[in-house]
Order: sequence, then C-alpha cells, then structure tokens
Amino acid sequence: MAKKATAKRATAKKPVTRRAAANKPLAKRAVAGTQAGAKKQAGAKRGGAKRVGAVKSDGARRAATGGTTPSWQARITSWPDISFSSAAALPADSDAVAVGFFAGRPAVPAGIRGLDVALLRRQGFEAKVGQTHVLTAGRQTQIAIGLGDPGRYSPEVARRAGAALARSASHVRRAAFLPPAEGRGTRARPMPTLSPGELGQALAEGASLATYEFSEYKSSSAPSRLRRVIVVVPETERREVADGLRRGARVARAVGLARDLVNEPARAMTPRRLAEVATAVAESSRLELKVLDENEIAEERLGGLAGVALGSEEPPRLIRLTYEPEGGASATVALVGKGITFDSGGLSLKTADGMMSMKTDMSGAAAVLATMSALADLQVPVRVIGIMPTTENMPSGRAIKPGDVLRARNGKTIEVLNTDAEGRLVLADGLSLAAEEKPDAIVDLATLTGACVVALGRQIAGLMGNDDRLVARVKDASERSGEPTWHLPLPDEYRRHIDSEVADIKNVGNAGQAGALAAGLFLREFVGQIPWAHLDIAGPARSDADEGYLRKGGTGFGVRTLIELLKSFSAS
Repeated sequence: MAKKATAKRATAKKPVTRRAAANKPLAKRAVAGTQAGAKKQAGAKRGGAKRVGAVKSDGARRAATGGTTPSWQARITSWPDISFSSAAALPADSDAVAVGFFAGRPAVPAGIRGLDVALLRRQGFEAKVGQTHVLTAGRQTQIAIGLGDPGRYSPEVARRAGAALARSASHVRRAAFLPPAEGRGTRARPMPTLSPGELGQALAEGASLATYEFSEYKSSSAPSRLRRVIVVVPETERREVADGLRRGARVARAVGLARDLVNEPARAMTPRRLAEVATAVAESSRLELKVLDENEIAEERLGGLAGVALGSEEPPRLIRLTYEPEGGASATVALVGKGITFDSGGLSLKTADGMMSMKTDMSGAAAVLATMSALADLQVPVRVIGIMPTTENMPSGRAIKPGDVLRARNGKTIEVLNTDAEGRLVLADGLSLAAEEKPDAIVDLATLTGACVVALGRQIAGLMGNDDRLVARVKDASERSGEPTWHLPLPDEYRRHIDSEVADIKNVGNAGQAGALAAGLFLREFVGQIPWAHLDIAGPARSDADEGYLRKGGTGFGVRTLIELLKSFSAS
C-alpha cells in the first residue's frame, strides 16, 4: 500500500462505547474459578493499570525507536489509490491497454493494433496464467496477459490477471483491460462461465493488492503510478462489472489493512496500539467496541490470556467488535483471531532465526479486525462478533513456566508444558467468550503451528472443525476467494495426546506426532456444541517474495475467505 510517512500519530478519539466494567460481565454465563492471584500480580507488576480510555499511545517509545506512526484513520479510508470503472469502448486517453488471452484460443479485439498473435507466439508468449508480454505502440503500452486453459477460467485467474496488469502498467497513470474477445457475439465456442460481477471484483482485488506497498519506515520508495483502470465490456455488462469493481476495491482495502497491521514492527504494534486501531475501525465502520484492560481481563477470568501476558512489560488487551446489519440479522457468526503481537516463545525461548518474523503472530487478529472493517460497506446480512485476545509472549521473572497450570474462561485447567504454544492459550479464552454468545457458528484464525506448515507448505492453510457442514462452507468460501485451504481431521482417538497428569488438558501433544491436529483438538475443548471451524494460517500468513498480488511480508490471508463466507451465510 503506497503511503507517505507521517511524524505525528493520530490521537485517540472518544471511545465508541463504554467498555465492560467489573459489575457488568462481558458475557451472560460465568464459570467459577479465577487464576489465583492474577489480578494482584497484574497490579503489582504494572503499578495499577489504567482503564483503556486513559491509556495513551506509545508515543514515548516512538522517539526511542525513531519510527513514525501514521494516522490509522487515513489508512483505513484512503486506499487503494486506483479508481476503477467500466466502459463499452476503449478510452482514447489510455496510456496502457491490456488484453486477456486464453491458451490455444488467441483473438485480438477489434480496434487493437500492434498485438500480433503470430509475433506473440514467436516471442514465447503461451498465455499461461499471469504471463505477460509488453509491447510499445507509439506512446501507448500494449500488454498481452495470459489466462491459461479456458476450461479453468475462474475468479482467481482474473485476480492474477489484474495483478499482472498492475505490475506491467505501474509506470503509467491510466490503463484499460479488455477480456478475451472470442465468444462475445460470435459463433466461436462459448466463453467459460465467469459472471461480469465476479470478473470486476477479481480484477479490482488483484490490481489493488499488487500495488500494495508498506514503506512507512523507508527513506524513499517507488510506488506504482497507476491511478485509473477501466474494464472494457459490452454495454449490457457495464453496471454489473462496475459493481464488482467497487466490491473488489473494498475487499482489497480490508486486506491491505490486515497487511499493514502485520507489517508494523512489534514495538509499534503493541496490544494497546492494536486496541487504538480497533477504535478507529469501529468509528469509521459503525461497529460496537469493547476493550478490556489487564485488570478487567483478570476480573473476567481470562486465565489463558492473563497467563501468557505475565512475562511482558506491555499489558494485554481483549478487543471485541460487533457488527449489526441494518434491518436485522438472519444469523450470528463469531470470529476469533489470535493476537500475539510478538512471540519470543516465552521461557521456552525461540532461536534468533525463529524470532525474526514473529511480529506476524498476530495475523489472525489482523484478519478479524480487517474483516470487521468492511462488513457495513459490503452490506453483509449477518450479525458478526469479532474477538481478539492480544498480548506479547515474552520471558521474564514473572513469566509462566513449563509445568504451570492456568484456568481458562470456561473453567478448564491447562497444564503449560511449552510456553511457545501460547496461541492456543489465548484462543481458549477467546473461543470460550464466543461460545457464550451462542452464535450460529464460530470461526477462528491463528498462526498456530509449524506442524501445519510442514504438512501443507506456505500457500495452503489447514482447516479443521467439529461440524462438517460449516467446514464445507469455509472450504467453498476459500476456493472462491483464492485462499486455498485443506481439510484436516480431528480424530477422537488422538484426544488422549493432550491428556495431562495434573490438569484437564495440556497445551502440547505427543512429540513429533500430528502437532496441527493436537492444537485443533485443544481448541475444540472451548467451543462446546457450537459449530466451529479453525483455520491454521501459519504458512500463508506471510510471503517471502513478491509474486502476483502478494508482496513480501504480511499477506492478509483469511480476510477474503471470511468476507466470502459471511456475505452468504445463513443459519439454516
């Protein structure tokens, strides 16, 4: 996302709603049993924490780090920098013209000169998905974009075409895109099915995300110059394409917000700062907000979150956002995101290499917050609750130790044998709170296990759950949105892997065996009978290279899947 650095942080605005107080529980049901001394320890350690409304941003640390902190209100509302529109004829002022080609079915639209099919073939253009060939015709740049096998044409192919257009036309301000001409009003074989709305949304998502840039801490940058993209389609399709373009740009903005949150240095994106961003999101997106500080977290018996936070000088936060659709909701869905703003491993300390990208460990919370930011604009018809338990996981004399026992919100006790398996501890409280709301479904996202990366690699998320119908819905949404997932089992016979000698469960499974599944079975203990799906996004939450519409760093994985799921979700 192209941005200009600013030297001044946006000041915190008036809270959107009153935060939950000690005499007003966060949820109706309360399970007895608080981690012994949690409140007392928190108060002694931090000298009596202030309420969230009184906690100032981390400006004192800003001077020490030399970093800048931009206005999040501006980030939330001002990107992408490209305007999208549709037209029935090619605009004369286009600096670049891109044409989509299917493999084996080349056809140049009427009025386009310079794109010679035979020449393209001689120069190695095979129309593979995302492949480009750039020519210069006078003052105009012409771009051939490959769409691959026509039988496999999909929103993801169009998304990658949008990215190819944005990258190839980054040096110009105005570009036009023409879908393949063959099959439109001719006797040629029919075009593969892709609705005009799907085409517009996918193109806008791909083009926008390909121009994303995180340059807050760089002295100079070279952002894309592209500011206008016109999609040329028949007059009968213009309105639907334009609607899709608007949706795609809005979805891309949400993904860009998630990327921004993940890419911020951990010293700047603390739990308190994340709560401030949530406040800005709530104000701009018509959401109800509640934030619990460390004292309230102890009072609400969130023992997993409070326990992980003990090792850090930064106080934890529990962020809760609620979206209420206009006209009433047909269903309620709860989203829970892991928000570890930096994970050192705690006393079970990671290696230096293992810590380098651990600011990414709040990708689940970033995805939930970014999704919540777009719901009103996209007119999602269901009520959505977003819960984000957020803290750092650090070693200190007060940190939890291997062998300690914590009590989660639902009363279950957890033996902590590895402090680097902390994500499931904070999710235990988040999922318990979500279950108390009795929603129609719960979906959580977390960069949870390295075992899932070993099993599925860096591009595919693990998908687990207790309800096959919900899992199928999430799987379908992920495929439509271009965020691949793979359904993993939760075998009941593996439940004994998390049996503890001294507590209800332990936070690790059997060494070297089904680590991702053991984590999923652990989380299942906190959702009761509510339909629940778990996305382990440890692999795809971060990209190590610029490719297609991905940029190196946080990917915002999960945002598109959640939006796709929610826009058509029903309780039946």
